[in-house]
Amino acid sequence: MGKLPEDVGPQTLAIHAGEDVDEQTGATAPNLVMSTTFATRDAQGFSIKDFGDDMPYIYTRWGNPTVRQLQDKLVAIEGAEACLAFASGMAATSALLLGYLSRGDHLIVSDVHYAGSAELVRHTLPRFGIDVSMVDTSDVGNVAQAIRDTTKLVFIETPANPILRLSDIDAIAEICRANDARLAVDSTFAPPTITRPIELGADFVIHSLTKYIGGHGDALGGALLGPHEVIAKLNEEALVHFGGVISPFNAWLIMRGIATLPIRMRAHSDSAMQVASFLESHPAVKRVNFPGLESHPQHDLALKQMSSSSGMLSFQVQDGPSTAQAMVDRLKVIHYAVSLGHHRSLVYWIGTDAIMESTFQLDGEQLAAYREYAGDGVMRLSVGLEEPQDICSDLAQVLK
Repeated sequence: MGKLPEDVGPQTLAIHAGEDVDEQTGATAPNLVMSTTFATRDAQGFSIKDFGDDMPYIYTRWGNPTVRQLQDKLVAIEGAEACLAFASGMAATSALLLGYLSRGDHLIVSDVHYAGSAELVRHTLPRFGIDVSMVDTSDVGNVAQAIRDTTKLVFIETPANPILRLSDIDAIAEICRANDARLAVDSTFAPPTITRPIELGADFVIHSLTKYIGGHGDALGGALLGPHEVIAKLNEEALVHFGGVISPFNAWLIMRGIATLPIRMRAHSDSAMQVASFLESHPAVKRVNFPGLESHPQHDLALKQMSSSSGMLSFQVQDGPSTAQAMVDRLKVIHYAVSLGHHRSLVYWIGTDAIMESTFQLDGEQLAAYREYAGDGVMRLSVGLEEPQDICSDLAQVLK
């Protein structure tokens, strides 16, 4: 097979990038290489420090053919220079924050973020002497005001989990460039067929591959994409030494999921729009947070940096805890379960008081800004690939 043309579309990239026909067998599907160790052709060193970019396969923690194919595919569909795949999204996040930052560095991070990331930056990084400022990054002025001479990284999540608040990637990237800082974007809610942070000026992109990119809820994984020189350094420390290595089998499953990513995201987005419109018109629903709705306060920004609105939404009801229990008892199509981005719909109640105690711990204006979106709590709904009318009907028999 010849080299893939450079001007192919996203669906073609999702299917073919990083893959080729096996030269020995003619197999067209990627091989699954589960070996942990590899016989070498020459006497080799015993440390990763003995090798450069052309390191042969020696030990799967250092490199694996199936994982390499996944990384190459992600580089192609994200438009990045380099990629490292990890055992989970949190392993990818930890790799960047603990591998790139050092004592005395300053980090600016969204005050609303995936819970694991929020707890890592709030509780762990300060123990290592890393200064952290948590700001509402939906207001670009807050980022500009928080920048210091020691700021090395700005880390945002857009759309933000769980309230679907957006941050302007292009505007924040401009602030970072002007202050010799780098920008990292957790784009898990908006995979590369929807938002392409690097094209908008970001330096790093993080994905929980467990979610939309894998798409089937059967494989944990994470990815960090960015400049080649930084990713190469993180390969030695943050992957090989921290050890958050993805299983080749999970890499193979996720790679299979990527092949349908563009098609799935169109279906997720279309269905989520129908479900969001249904919920917004339902008398039992107080508010719906969905970037595709004109009622979203950052709808114009969504149109600017998202090709569609993805499949995530959150909504408020009058009595969240009792509605959650009714969902547990009566939902037939939607699963009452954590996580997101799978082919099946998932919903979960996230109470504001509980998440403030455990994760965000906001007060004053920051808490008021959160409550503007969440009230006393939100139902976070990951709209799956079922018929949208079936999803709406399942919700209707609970929302009384």
